[in-house]
Amino acid sequence: MSGSDEHDALLRGDPVPSVPGDRVDRLDPAPSAPGDPVDRLDPVVLHHVVNTLGWPDLRPLQRAAIHPLMDGEDAVLLAPTAGGKTEAACLPILSAMSEQRWSGTSVLYLCPLKALLNNLVTRIDAYAQWLGRRAELWHGDTKESQRRRIRNDGPDILLTTPESLEAMLIGVKTDHTRLLGGVRAVVVDEVHAFAGDDRGWHLLAVLERLEQVTGRPIQRIGLSATVGNPRQLLTWLQGSGAGERPGRVVAPDLTTPPDAAPVPAPVPGTGEGSTPPPGEVELDYVGSLGNAAKLIAALHRGEKRLVFCESRRQVEELGAALRAREVTVFLSHASLSAGERARSEQAFAEARDCVIVSTSTLELGIDVGDLDRVIQIDSPRTVASFLQRIGRTGRRPGSTRNCLLLATTKDTLLQAAALLLLWGRGWVEAVTPPPEPRHLVAQQLLAAALQQHRMGDQLWPGLWNGLAPFDRSATPILRHLRSEGFLDEDGGMLFIGPEAERRFGRRHFIELTASFTAPPQFTVLSGRTEIGQTDPSVLTEDRPGPRRLLLGGRSWQVTFIDWGRRRVFVEAVDGGGIAKWTSGSLAGLSYTLTRAMREVLLGADPPVSLTGRAEACLTDWRTEDAPHMAHPGGTLVTRLGTDVRWWTWAGHRANATLAATLASITDPVQRPTDCWVRLREDLTPDLWRTALEGADGGAALVLPDVDHRAVQGLKFSAALPQRLAVATLAARLADFEGARTVLGEPVRFQIG
Repeated sequence: MSGSDEHDALLRGDPVPSVPGDRVDRLDPAPSAPGDPVDRLDPVVLHHVVNTLGWPDLRPLQRAAIHPLMDGEDAVLLAPTAGGKTEAACLPILSAMSEQRWSGTSVLYLCPLKALLNNLVTRIDAYAQWLGRRAELWHGDTKESQRRRIRNDGPDILLTTPESLEAMLIGVKTDHTRLLGGVRAVVVDEVHAFAGDDRGWHLLAVLERLEQVTGRPIQRIGLSATVGNPRQLLTWLQGSGAGERPGRVVAPDLTTPPDAAPVPAPVPGTGEGSTPPPGEVELDYVGSLGNAAKLIAALHRGEKRLVFCESRRQVEELGAALRAREVTVFLSHASLSAGERARSEQAFAEARDCVIVSTSTLELGIDVGDLDRVIQIDSPRTVASFLQRIGRTGRRPGSTRNCLLLATTKDTLLQAAALLLLWGRGWVEAVTPPPEPRHLVAQQLLAAALQQHRMGDQLWPGLWNGLAPFDRSATPILRHLRSEGFLDEDGGMLFIGPEAERRFGRRHFIELTASFTAPPQFTVLSGRTEIGQTDPSVLTEDRPGPRRLLLGGRSWQVTFIDWGRRRVFVEAVDGGGIAKWTSGSLAGLSYTLTRAMREVLLGADPPVSLTGRAEACLTDWRTEDAPHMAHPGGTLVTRLGTDVRWWTWAGHRANATLAATLASITDPVQRPTDCWVRLREDLTPDLWRTALEGADGGAALVLPDVDHRAVQGLKFSAALPQRLAVATLAARLADFEGARTVLGEPVRFQIG
């Protein structure tokens, strides 16, 4: 049998022929010790693990997951990228499915990205077919014919997104009781990616409503890369069942126990740190994106390289610059069409001497083949993100995880050095859900009314099993929905009102299933082929010459704009063009990362290789800039002409909180930055003391000010009273703990 035939047989679930006498149905070491968890796996599953996958043994995580998952416990399975988490979940769940004779659609496998689902479905279906079962896919790109087939004959495992699951619950075409009433377990892949934003609140709410459909608790299994607070992540995932159902964190592959105390920071200026995690990491300062392209084109020829950028614009500009240097390059970001991304990912997986340039879309577990090298342009915002990215390498036997960071500005070099300083200490961010999700409470009330057709005006909290904030604390929001016509009432029953129909009713309320707001974009078409989407400002800005844009790493000239249908037609040209997208994010850098930047300024070096250019730039920071920005003994207030700055190094959210709390001495028109707060130019010691006395050492902090126009970026804000929408954004912009810490530190003045 050829290699390709053998691969096809594996995917079908057929045993791969072997030399007579070498077939085994037991994993090494043999014989299994009494009570070995592997003995609980279905014999057919075990047979295929040995003979089809050819595994001599299971990984520690996969062994450790068998007992809790087959016993029906909730769990978070924690392992680095490529740690075998999918199999750790699937092998026990398939065995439980066989042992307990589950029928119909009994398992949901939820992912944050459609591309990740596309990547997993063939693999999971191959495992299911070992037992005569099957897995199928349902997401926004799934054809109606396939959805119809699933409605009529549900698969044993359904791979989908929370948004598509919501659409099944509220859609008129799907009998959700028939399709989903037999669900016993839900696997949430990349659960940390959900928990850190509003999609997590949406996921929890939909799972609670799903339990109302099944009439029983559903086992919840989260798969996660390294996070700083896995036990809290498990409690979050359990929703209303937290404290009532058994659950555990399974993380035998980690050397640091879950939720361990953070590694203490070294004294600023010593450069000391703990032993860095394994991996070859180098930091370079290149000064521009053009220089980064020149370096990438010259280095590591013959290797497969994955380059991460921090914006879609960077991806496009770097892709075009590499293509101009005759590098085989592929692009991936959220504004490229699904077909364009799939073609890039497939071509990259099959090629060798090439580069793929991506935003975080390829950070999660999508398989792009056997990588040689990861290159990072500038710096991610989190250590967790960096761990995901460096984890894409080092999967081949004998290879090592590696990452080359190329900083294009002095500021991003400082940020990258700080991030690597934290990484070297083994520190990882805790995943915390965004506070006050009032807009999603409004969305869930409307979605539940659609699903139920009518719901009792006193019984509605039971639809979420008492889970806060979807409990009776949502009564003020419900009252607003009724008063504004989003909900109507008749005889003690609530149902969808005319205002909800007007605002969200298009295409069977499809807008109501997505918890995030996407800025309006225009679809770019070359003939009938969709290339992707572009920001409207690219089409409206006054610029000389023909209107050209950059998309897919190629230049296009606009030939026609259909303003009504938001479509723009283009034809390929040799060069030029602009790439631009509007970001709706209010997030800046965190308190911890910004404080680490201050440490670097004061002399701490990350435990990685620094090029001569990087060392020279850091030296310049420390000799020329640091004396006017940072002091090891506390915060610093400086004056340059009329510009008075308080160098807090506390992160965007803490600085926004400080600016609002000390409004009497801060510049009212400033935008708080990550590193400093602008103060009044007529600041005096008396004004300073009075303002700090009013803050009462941090006991009298106030929420940051929010521009009312920013509310438009909050999905479903139209279904909230304006004051609650503003309060939601303000709560998310605040960092009381960081602000309190700053107020407790000594302050030094250099204002002349």
